Amino acid sequence: MRLPLVNWNDAIFQVIDLRTFSSIWFWLAVAVTWSTVSHWILGVPFDMIYRAKRYGGEAADDLEALVAINVRRLEQITDIAGLWIMGFAAFVLSSVAAMGFYYGLELAQGAFCMMLPLTLVGIMNLRASRRYGVKQPSGEVVARELIRLRFWIQVIAMISIFFTAMYGMYYNLTIPPGF
Repeated sequence: MRLPLVNWNDAIFQVIDLRTFSSIWFWLAVAVTWSTVSHWILGVPFDMIYRAKRYGGEAADDLEALVAINVRRLEQITDIAGLWIMGFAAFVLSSVAAMGFYYGLELAQGAFCMMLPLTLVGIMNLRASRRYGVKQPSGEVVARELIRLRFWIQVIAMISIFFTAMYGMYYNLTIPPGF
């Protein structure tokens, strides 16, 4: 008896499933992305911020040093290439929005639902970095500011996930099955 031939393209696309809002892979990417973004605040892991706030001393000194390094790094990048990065980000966001909402590509719609809030988080990080560079707080103030920044990042994440889920349900209910 001869086994039927496997169509590898169909097999691969069934596993990957380029439909966005009904794909487990997209929702895993959303969860991992927002988990990572809310864990690393200005390039500092949250457990280090928490440890510095709770215990102080050497942990607070390490936090201040790491924040100062990351702030200088971000300032240097934005001073050298800030306008180019902003222009490229605007181009990519508008291109993805056009592909998603004008041309109807579901993958681009899902990417836009992730990229727009991540852009807002990036702007928040840059603003916090600039504030830190001007004020240069120390001790518990640094940890408190970073915890506050994390809170607002998590608020953006919750709003983003809620909006993406609502839009995804709307999209899945309005698109006929099989497309």
